Amino acid sequence: MAATQQAPTAAGAPQPQKEKIPEGGETQQDYKLVTFAENDPANPKNWSKAYKWYCTMVVAITCFVVAFCSSVITANVDSVAEEFGISHEAALIPITVFVVGFGVGPMVFAPLSEVFGRQLIYGSTLLLAVIFVIPCAVAKNIGTLIVCRLIDGIAFSAPMTLVGGTLADLWRNEERGVPMAAFSAAPFIGPAIGPLVGGWLQLAGWRWLYWIQLIMSFVVWVLITFTVKETYAPTILARRAKKLRKQSGDNSYVTEGDLDQRPFSERMTVFLIRPFQLLFRELIVLLISLYMSVLYGLLYMFFVAYPIIFEAGKGYSPGITGLMFIPLAVGVICSALCAPIVNKHYLKQVQKYNGKPPAEIRLIPMMVSCWFIPIGLFIFAWSSYPRLIWVGPALAGFPIGFGFIFLYNAANNYLVDSYQHQAASALAAKTFIRSFWGAGTVLFTEQMYHRMGDQWASTFLAFLGLLCCLIPFAFWKWGARIRKRSKYAFGGDDEDSHDSDIENQKNNRDPESRHDQLDLERARSYVSNP
Repeated sequence: MAATQQAPTAAGAPQPQKEKIPEGGETQQDYKLVTFAENDPANPKNWSKAYKWYCTMVVAITCFVVAFCSSVITANVDSVAEEFGISHEAALIPITVFVVGFGVGPMVFAPLSEVFGRQLIYGSTLLLAVIFVIPCAVAKNIGTLIVCRLIDGIAFSAPMTLVGGTLADLWRNEERGVPMAAFSAAPFIGPAIGPLVGGWLQLAGWRWLYWIQLIMSFVVWVLITFTVKETYAPTILARRAKKLRKQSGDNSYVTEGDLDQRPFSERMTVFLIRPFQLLFRELIVLLISLYMSVLYGLLYMFFVAYPIIFEAGKGYSPGITGLMFIPLAVGVICSALCAPIVNKHYLKQVQKYNGKPPAEIRLIPMMVSCWFIPIGLFIFAWSSYPRLIWVGPALAGFPIGFGFIFLYNAANNYLVDSYQHQAASALAAKTFIRSFWGAGTVLFTEQMYHRMGDQWASTFLAFLGLLCCLIPFAFWKWGARIRKRSKYAFGGDDEDSHDSDIENQKNNRDPESRHDQLDLERARSYVSNP
């Protein structure tokens, strides 16, 4: 017996198409598949450009606020240590656990968004984060600060996890370059602006560094909860199917998600285990993750290194020291402005390779921009003597900030193109190790600078960045060979037969191939840049 697939048109009228979907071996079941029709107004990609840009800016500002909250408290650590009678290192732990939360949260929120949609995850996690900022602001001991900052870090990680998927929901591939550039700058500008604002705000007391977080996070929670609609297509279609079942009394209306019979516990297990399988079995994932961890750790090292250089070395106030982060932020913005140029170059490569460029093409911006990081660090190292003017170490932040986005975007795109079916897991692995490394660097940076000396500590970081420059060049030469031998990578043979595979899936609807296609769609949906 043939099953009936019905896709609502823009006007809502179903158009039947014949298809067979086997269930349980010999049996087949009638169903009406609910999908988006052409130019369907419910499809987020068909929303007005003005509203799509509004949604893009809201989620970008949300990411900025989250990143801002991670760094603003670095402006006055000593007052916390003094009030609670603890060491300076212990007072840094609230910064560390917040970043640890960034690594833990995505492992849970990515699969949850598949079931409940993006809007619910955005609203609930941001509300939780807002609530737990309050105990931080009125804390009577360091224990309260540590526990509540950990909860905030986990809750705040949700926007950073889902925003890339939100942009993929809203914009078509050819439209996504500029919106992605607007978003990609936010997670790096936030940490740079945090010490700048905090340096002056801390004059009113360290607790105001938390009250400003409460104000800003509450504003973005209101915006994203009450003004941004659901963008995740499977959730929108599930609501449509539920409405059709209720109105018609016909329970055969289903979505593709309903046809995935795997229990939620099984899908959660895949999402939790697969990132670690990729991290420890795939050389590409491991080395790219280590490279991004070095960069992320460097960003958080600056929150400790800048006070050492400018406050302890030159006698500047926290407010003036915060101004030294401006070149870093300017470098990030300039890098974001260049993103459309990089995207245009990639589109030319797509045409050159007849629409199927190898994943290694994504490494070209990485091979160009990787040198900016060690160059900036060498300048920072040897211009940081107390007797020298502030210009050298301050302006050294510009090439470092400029290199950040180029490297991050190229690394993310390379992982996605290399592991298309496992893209979400590859990115989760990178985020996990990156966050834990970034959290750890905050605790040992001060000791490293005191033992090695200001100049040689920064020089060590510069040589570490220089060593990492070998990674993109190594994958440019051997990456294709590594992917070909990989168990998880999206290989060349798969790419060549990709279109025919999709056609076969449409015609045959084999359950195994359907699961592969659904996994691919989920992976692409979860792609995020931060």
